[in-house]
Amino acid sequence: MFEYQRTGRYFAQTGRELERLAAEELTEIGATQVELGFRGVHFSASRDVLYRIIYCARLISRVLAPLVRFECPAEDDLYRHSLAVEWEGILSPRQTFAVSASVSGEGITHSHFAALRVKDAIVDRFRDRTGQRPDVDVRRPDVGINLYVEDRNAALSIDVSGGSLHRRGYRLVSVSAPVQETLAAAIIRLSGWQGEKPLVDPMCGSGTLLAEAVMRGCSIPAATKRGRFGFENLPDFEAQVWAAVKAESDSRIRPLASGLISGSDLDPQAVAAAQTNLNSIPQGNQVGVRRADFRDIERVENSVIVCNPPYSVRQGDIEEVRKLYKDFGDFLKQRCPGSTAYLLCGNLDLIGAIGLKPSRRIILYNGPIECRLVKIEIY
Repeated sequence: MFEYQRTGRYFAQTGRELERLAAEELTEIGATQVELGFRGVHFSASRDVLYRIIYCARLISRVLAPLVRFECPAEDDLYRHSLAVEWEGILSPRQTFAVSASVSGEGITHSHFAALRVKDAIVDRFRDRTGQRPDVDVRRPDVGINLYVEDRNAALSIDVSGGSLHRRGYRLVSVSAPVQETLAAAIIRLSGWQGEKPLVDPMCGSGTLLAEAVMRGCSIPAATKRGRFGFENLPDFEAQVWAAVKAESDSRIRPLASGLISGSDLDPQAVAAAQTNLNSIPQGNQVGVRRADFRDIERVENSVIVCNPPYSVRQGDIEEVRKLYKDFGDFLKQRCPGSTAYLLCGNLDLIGAIGLKPSRRIILYNGPIECRLVKIEIY
């Protein structure tokens, strides 16, 4: 029996600074004994709640089910313990697999070599017992295996999400500097928007913030476009329970009022990309996206405004970007009465250029870049 079967405990990986927000979301879905961890959340869940979390949660990137833990002072110990795991319970010679590894502290210090030792142990176990071996596929494996080593202690887990959950499947076309889906979902959640007033993104890029708003506003499960899940490889997978969870979650999808969500961008390629991406999700065709410079938009009243404006020198001269922030601040002051704006600022020096005092600054990370989500209320 694997560890997760004895304990009912799992680990949900998240982006940096999203741990607390993800813990709230998991609790809402039904997780219990939720505890914050490093870049993630430990939680307990029954089988149906586990399936629901993986299908519906918007802020997590993976869910790991622990298989075994052991002391591991050297690579030979890692190979020996990995060889003893009953891999045939979650993997067959006809499937592909991949091993990812993270190591820290003393003892084993090379993550790539550690992953190779686990891979060798899996292959050798199958070859010894069946005469066959599963192949490795690092891009789209049937089974993802995670190794975590801290000092002399190791844990092997299976990725029960089946690949990173930030890949929703709707981003068919992209433009420069897109925001990751889980981060976009966090921004929408932090805005408090529930569909009670219009939501507008006046610099929408390829439409990720708009798409996440649609999915939240319509209660569309985050993994609705995903075709397979890692939990289907578990030895205790229950197809009937999963079918019931999926049917119940899908039944909650509701229509989107026309015009409730809208976006615009100066770049015609971005507008085309946003429309293509939005059209690939349910209700996405109800979102109006047009080519427009925000400076030319007449008014945005009593709305929630979200956007990820450009901030990098790579995207243009810094003084040009500073002027854009000033112009956007003027746009908010002069044409957005009664609205609340949430701007993801990746260059903290540019926040002052907006010319409006934020009522809240929230630390978020866009990949390795420390950002601030600034809340600006326009009266």
